[in-house]
Amino acid sequence: MTKFTRRQFIITTSAAAAGSALVHGCSSSNTASNNTSTTNTSSTANVSPVADAPKVETTTARLGFIALTDSAPLIIAAEKGLFAKYGMTDVKVEKQASWPVTRDNLTLGSGGGGIDGAHILTPMPYLMSLGTITEGKKVPMYILARLNTNGQAISVAETYKELKVAKESTPLKEAFAKSKAAGKDLKVAMTFPGGTHDLWIRYWLAAGGVNPDSDVSVVPVPPPQMVANMKVGNMEAFCVGEPWNAQLVNQKRGYTALVTGELWNDHPEKAFAMRADWVDKNPNAAKALLMAVQEAQQWCEKAENKEEMVNIVSQQKWFRVPAKDIIERAKGNIDYGDGRTEENYAHKMKFWADNASYPYKSHDLWFLTENIRWGYIPANTDTKKLVDQVNREDLWKEAAKAIGVPDAEIPKSSSRGVETFFDGVKFDPANPEAYLKSLKIKKA
Repeated sequence: MTKFTRRQFIITTSAAAAGSALVHGCSSSNTASNNTSTTNTSSTANVSPVADAPKVETTTARLGFIALTDSAPLIIAAEKGLFAKYGMTDVKVEKQASWPVTRDNLTLGSGGGGIDGAHILTPMPYLMSLGTITEGKKVPMYILARLNTNGQAISVAETYKELKVAKESTPLKEAFAKSKAAGKDLKVAMTFPGGTHDLWIRYWLAAGGVNPDSDVSVVPVPPPQMVANMKVGNMEAFCVGEPWNAQLVNQKRGYTALVTGELWNDHPEKAFAMRADWVDKNPNAAKALLMAVQEAQQWCEKAENKEEMVNIVSQQKWFRVPAKDIIERAKGNIDYGDGRTEENYAHKMKFWADNASYPYKSHDLWFLTENIRWGYIPANTDTKKLVDQVNREDLWKEAAKAIGVPDAEIPKSSSRGVETFFDGVKFDPANPEAYLKSLKIKKA
């Protein structure tokens, strides 16, 4: 099993530092003020709670987000007054500098100067609950909703443009072998070990015969610093959410090999998760937050709202990114940067359509199986029991019914069934061991 301390995560201290080098280490300070950015925004819209809003135990919550398009539901819920609509009149949505910072602030909780919940990589609440990424201290977490499906991408440095790398990573195998033989230290980046981006790029590389543990170094870098590191030649490829892949293309520093929906159609991505003790203490407040997030997801899904959504999240207080770097991929228009384009792509990010918000337990089981595959958690982990502890699909259903989602639109099963990946490999949630056994490149 691979254990990680904070020093093993790579975090550059600023965009300027990212432009010169990948810096190892993460602050282990116990004060969130050293780790959280200055964005600290409450629900400001003048909205009165609806008559049938839950009778909340508290009106206050602190939620974190990373500057990625899939955090939009939390931002929209704040900007549109949806938290206040359901009685949560003092919700702060705070920018986090990186996923390790999100982890640290969740570990602290708002009582310790941290946060109560967050836009988060789906596997992280499981790794926190196990204590594998929190220095052995178990921090029980609940997943309340999936925030989106699809919407990430794998980008490759301009150096490899002539290889025309796309869904198949195979062309990189020989190129990497030659560079490594010549003494080059090859790095591919993701955002957090064991997180979604790590699993996407590992799956993609391994499917093409590239061993992510021996042929290259897979390193974590905060999303906003991916492009800066690519510019100065610190990495060969990276996997991250938007708008950073589009920004790389717009700056002509690399190209998109594939959007991750091509790797696994309608794959689960980020989650809305909260500390279990906060939810257990404030069940009605948790339901109110979830109702607001679900309504925001419905709003974000509508094509007529995309421009406004992008204009909001691109602002200085949220992403501080030009709207042009966000809008097209938010609409499903993909410029890969190598001559390929797609319009209104089927693999675009979804916030609500096709049950994008529903936290299927079968999907969480895949994430845990892949974490076993790469040695992040023990092979004997009782994954089904863990999923039942962390995944609160029951709360999702309660909230959905409360905001009027028709019964016909609420999944009846915890499983979406057998999933098929781009290389033909299938994951049957009824038999994850068979899936793991079928994979050629793995640690477990």
